[in-house]
Amino acid sequence: MTRAILVIDVQKAYADPASPLHCVGNADVIANINAIVTAAETAGDVVVHIRHVHRADGSDAGRMFDFSGEVGELGFVAGTEEVDDDPRLRLPAGALMISKQRYSSFVGTGLDRMLRERSIHRIVVTGFMTNFCCEATARHGHDLDYFVDFPVDATGCPDLSETVTQDTIRAGTSATLAAGFARVVTTAEWLAVS
Repeated sequence: MTRAILVIDVQKAYADPASPLHCVGNADVIANINAIVTAAETAGDVVVHIRHVHRADGSDAGRMFDFSGEVGELGFVAGTEEVDDDPRLRLPAGALMISKQRYSSFVGTGLDRMLRERSIHRIVVTGFMTNFCCEATARHGHDLDYFVDFPVDATGCPDLSETVTQDTIRAGTSATLAAGFARVVTTAEWLAVS
């Protein structure tokens, strides 16, 4: 069965220590993503490179930055350095490319159509952030009847507080997804069965 490896938002915003979205351990996450992409390329799987980008005027942002009813600062603006790919990311020349403006990679991108045209039934969710774009994509993929693999250490996110750390977030996301949305594994476990 051909799979699609979804490489979500491996962008500089998550690697820059000065960014409020900086993810501790991002180098390990990117190394795990690269290992999965390399294995997928060998297996003949499809790799989909997904980037979060908004117009400077925010006209495509929807509720992304005013979800509480109050307008917040627009992020992931086209042309800014934060939306550039992290240079450590390695993608095959034939990777499919899409941009998104919502957490789920399926909303407004044509991703579902692209996968169905290629008879893909299993997606592998990697990238940033574990509890936002990766989790939203995994849940949405499940609801679209894809089998979902979630190699949790190939995802990353910033701590939300001193007590709600990346490890805590990954554990909570893993427990929820494993209870009914996805096969949650480590990168090593995924590579061993792929």
